[in-house]
Amino acid sequence: MTPLSAVVAGFGTGLSLIAAIGAQNAFVLRQGIRRRHVGAVVAVCILSDAALILAGAAGMGALVEAAPWALTAARVGGAVFLTGYAALALRRSLRPAALTVDASAGGPGGGSAGRGSLAAAVLACLALTWLNPHVYLDTVVLLGSVAATHGEAGRWRFAAGAVIASVVWFAAIGYGARALRGLFARPVAWRVLDAVVAAVMLALAASLVAGIPG
Repeated sequence: MTPLSAVVAGFGTGLSLIAAIGAQNAFVLRQGIRRRHVGAVVAVCILSDAALILAGAAGMGALVEAAPWALTAARVGGAVFLTGYAALALRRSLRPAALTVDASAGGPGGGSAGRGSLAAAVLACLALTWLNPHVYLDTVVLLGSVAATHGEAGRWRFAAGAVIASVVWFAAIGYGARALRGLFARPVAWRVLDAVVAAVMLALAASLVAGIPG
C-alpha cells in the first residue's frame, strides 16, 4: 500500500463517521446559519477530532475499552446534557417571537440566547463533543483499530487523512451553512430546524441511556 493510499483511506473512513447526523454537526450547522462564533466552533471541533484521532492511532483505543466505568460516566453526563439541550431547542421551536435570522435582533432562540457569548458557544461545543461516548468509540476505538492495520508508519498517514476529513467537513458545514441564510429568513424554517435538533438530541440521549450497563 502506498503512503498516499493510507491517507485516502483515512480521509474516506473519517468522513464517513464524521458526516453522520449528530449533536455536534447540528450545533455547528445552527451556528453557521446564525453566523455566530463560527470560526471558534469549527476550530474546537477540528482540534477535538484531531486529538481523538491521534489518540486512537497511538493505541489509546485499548485503554478506552478497558475502562467501562469511564464510558458509563460519559453516557450519563452526555444523556443529561443532550436532554437539556433538546429542551432548549424545543422551547425555541415553540416561541414564534424568538425566531429571526438577524443575530442583531436577538437571533434564533431570542433574548440572551441569540446574543450568546463566545465562551458559551465554545463550552457548548466542547460538551457536545467530549460528553458523547460515541465519539470515543467511533474515533478512538474504531479509527484507531483501522489505523493499526496500516502498520507503524501507515497508521499516522491514515490518521492524517482522517484529520483532513475533519477539517474539510466542519469548515464546509460551518461556513457553507451561510448559503442557507435566505431560507432561514423564514421563521418556519427555524421552527423545523430546532424541532429536528431537539429530536436528534433526544434520540442520542436515549441511545446513551440504553447503552448503560444494568
